[in-house]
Amino acid sequence: MPGCTEDRWIKKKKDPATGRREKTTRYGKGKRYRVAGVTGVRDRSFGTLEDAKAWLRRSASDEERGEFVDPRDGSITLADYIRMHWAPGRGGAPKTQENQERRARLHIIPHLGGQPLKNITSAVLRAYTVTLEATVSSVDYQRGILSELSSILEAAVDDKRLARNPMHARSVRWPKAPREPRQVWPLMTALRVRDVISPRNQIAVVRGLGCGLRQGEVFGLSHADIDYEKGVLHVRRQVQSLNGKLYFALPKGAKTRTVDMPPSVAEEVKRHIGTFPPVEVELPWGRPGADRPRRKFAPLLTTRFGNAIAVNTWNTCTWKPALAKAGVIEPRHEGAKAWQWEAAPRDGFHVLRHTCASVMLEAGGVRGDPGARAGHSFADRHAELLRSLHAGSRSQRAHRHRRSPGEPERVTCPWKLPRFSPGLVGVGRAWSPGPTRSADSQGVAPYSLGKC
Repeated sequence: MPGCTEDRWIKKKKDPATGRREKTTRYGKGKRYRVAGVTGVRDRSFGTLEDAKAWLRRSASDEERGEFVDPRDGSITLADYIRMHWAPGRGGAPKTQENQERRARLHIIPHLGGQPLKNITSAVLRAYTVTLEATVSSVDYQRGILSELSSILEAAVDDKRLARNPMHARSVRWPKAPREPRQVWPLMTALRVRDVISPRNQIAVVRGLGCGLRQGEVFGLSHADIDYEKGVLHVRRQVQSLNGKLYFALPKGAKTRTVDMPPSVAEEVKRHIGTFPPVEVELPWGRPGADRPRRKFAPLLTTRFGNAIAVNTWNTCTWKPALAKAGVIEPRHEGAKAWQWEAAPRDGFHVLRHTCASVMLEAGGVRGDPGARAGHSFADRHAELLRSLHAGSRSQRAHRHRRSPGEPERVTCPWKLPRFSPGLVGVGRAWSPGPTRSADSQGVAPYSLGKC
């Protein structure tokens, strides 16, 4: 077996004159026995010979299996490990890295940052999950924080600083993911928001509601991405913001795609271009920075000064006032500043994407690969989800006809609309659904595509 145990207090060889083993200069100082010579394992000292031999046996066998972890490497605190080892090796999109850094800085380091890695046990993590539930209201965000912590500890396992990830212990129970449906607006609500938002920004609602684009994709779409002859939009980029600096980037997941464009949306786009001609904008590509390559595009939607849209500013100064005018959220309190609006996480711009998807399901107009058209990963899972939601919509329509007296009627969308994107946006101020629309229809049922 490799390795040996050395007595640091008594010399190994006997004195020729006395025949006895003499004391070393270290006699009585520090721990007496040192284990050395194990390949890939640092030397370690012990107070007793029994402890030294036991550790030598364990470390030699663990090293041979490739499972050896030196407990001294786990003495680094979690905060230092994040700063020195985990953060520099993070990958992914800039926005993803920003979210990871925020979760670690605000919710992990304040509670666990002072703990050495080896002291973060399942008992510590059980107490931490209780603290997290008391301080963070969103269950999805709680799970995101725990997932971030688990990935950090998993990296420590890979770096041979921990023998196993304590987040995988069966006693550490994560908050259960809520099974609430995604927020979906009644169609009339979406159209009210379209009507009250400023004329320059109406095209954003049109494309979000009529084509199911994400907010950054709406801000990054240029006139060159539109094919009027084929009736499609090519989603090739989005506008992102990192620390207040704008840049162009590929759509979510670095996946470009082609989306059907209803004729009504095409007419609104042409009208918008005639009124607000596109202006060429130059921004860094991929991430902000003076050393980054810069690209020029002419987005359909820019500010009145010809600049790209900053998401946070647009949400505060354009989207929230429109929601208040449409009666979706409460108006600003008297005396509140221009940016002080009621929080509305379920009524963000992304709700237009869910509303578009729900109307497509009700209309039975989904064709081709729906996951690819929506820009989602796991297309097979997406298609299965669409089928289950469509089955649910049929059962809800059946329930509509057998509800008990006095029960409020559920909002449904019984008419059929053609193709993948259901011409949701009428031309001008009048809504023109076509001859198959039911006279008493007011909106859509609350079905969703899951995580978008």
